[in-house]
Amino acid sequence: MNKIGIDLGGTKIEGILLDKKNQIIERTRVPTKQENGYEAILALIVKLIKDIESRSDKAVSIGICTPGAIEPVKGVLKNSNTICLNGKHLKDDLELALGCPIEMENDANCFALAEATMGAAKGYNMVFGVIMGSGVGGGIVFNQLIHRGRLFIAGEWGHITLYPNGLDCYCGRQGCVEKYISGTALEMRWTELGGKKQTLDQIISTFDSQPDHRYQKWKTEFLDNFGRALATVINIIDPDAIVLGGGVSNIPFLYKDGSNIVKNNIFSDFSDTPILPNQLGDSAGVFGAALLPEL
Repeated sequence: MNKIGIDLGGTKIEGILLDKKNQIIERTRVPTKQENGYEAILALIVKLIKDIESRSDKAVSIGICTPGAIEPVKGVLKNSNTICLNGKHLKDDLELALGCPIEMENDANCFALAEATMGAAKGYNMVFGVIMGSGVGGGIVFNQLIHRGRLFIAGEWGHITLYPNGLDCYCGRQGCVEKYISGTALEMRWTELGGKKQTLDQIISTFDSQPDHRYQKWKTEFLDNFGRALATVINIIDPDAIVLGGGVSNIPFLYKDGSNIVKNNIFSDFSDTPILPNQLGDSAGVFGAALLPEL
């Protein structure tokens, strides 16, 4: 049997077809166009799956990773930063449209699963996979199995309260980690400090080698928020390894300066928890999705 994996992102939907040895047969991406609403996204996923399945010479299993998680009682998607998906029976609707069962999982859990089984954290028992992109999420994998938790929110460190009465978050709370160390938040903070509107990559490449006072303040705030937030996770689950993913994970200073600040905030005199760059890039989620039916 071959495996189809679908990664439903806020800006793109990626699909992949793998053989039984996890070798890529087919791979494609299409824009999500979330402004077109839920029904349009649903139709787009169905079309993508059918197109990929037509290229398989064997029966296929289907796994999908999504932003947010399936609410365990009502079966609807919740906590997605692609707002039009929240409250919808996405899994049920897809199974009805496709006429077959699928597996569906949070995108951060799929990232963590892929990196723990195929990527940077292969060989570690307890892995915390971090996503820092337009949002902030996380997934926990123990002995190559996803730990979802009772409420299916395990690993959601992006909504730990970093600052009580802080910035408003889409989740309805204030001061969430996501509002301070996501790529979107970091770019916004840069303009608040008087920098011109730039992407995160542009900010780093322009100023990290020749920092000015604005950049020093921006970087110090970022590292402090990153260090305190991630140390909180380590204090609670004490993972064997942490893997960083998402666009923010490409910042080199996170793996030295950031790691040191994390260690300074951990409840231990000794800390050697490795903080690793991912190996599978932005395709980790789609690989993890394809692996879901095997669990």
